[in-house]
Order: sequence, then C-alpha cells, then structure tokens
Amino acid sequence: MTDGGENHDKPGLRRVFEKFAVDRPAKIVLVEHHLSTKTNIRCLIRTISLQGAELEVSPNIAVPSHFFLAILGIRDEIGCTVMLREEEKVTVGFNMLIDPEFLHHVLRLGFETSQ
Repeated sequence: MTDGGENHDKPGLRRVFEKFAVDRPAKIVLVEHHLSTKTNIRCLIRTISLQGAELEVSPNIAVPSHFFLAILGIRDEIGCTVMLREEEKVTVGFNMLIDPEFLHHVLRLGFETSQ
C-alpha cells in the first residue's frame, strides 16, 4: 500500500493514502436524538482508503455533516465527516484511520461478491 509517508520536517505536508475502487453498497446511518440511529440513506462506495471514501448519493438527498457509514455485509460502522459534496459525489473523511486489516476485508469482500 502506498502512503506517501509522513514528513515531520516540513509542516503542511499531508499523508496520501492509496484509494481502491470498490463500488460497494452501503448505508449512511444518521445519528438522531438520544443517539438513536433509525434513519438510513442508501449509497454506493465508489472508492475507499484508510482515511476516507468517495460515496455516491442521490443529489436530491441531504447528507448531514457527521454520520456513520455501514458497509453492506460488514457489521462495523465507520464514523464519517463530509469533506466535499458535488452533485451525487460525497467525499468523506473517516473520524479515525481504519485498520488496514479492515480495509483488506472490505476489498476482499468486494472481490468475492464480484466473482
């Protein structure tokens, strides 16, 4: 996996993580009053990396700034923050880097279901 490294000598440089095309169905899980998570929005994960993802969501649906992402076929949910929205493309950053093993599992699951 490529990650451009982290350079502590030059402030302002950010780590770059490799993006993987997955085209995997998922749900945006909204957090409501008293932390209930009843409302879901369907989406498609176009690409994913250790630090974030690009989602496809109907342009007519409002997406909150913060939510959980639930990937179909995987139990865990990922805390997300919207970084950019352009029409149906929503770029999110994960609130924490995801574990490389978790990313590998997502990629493997996508490969297995495409066979």
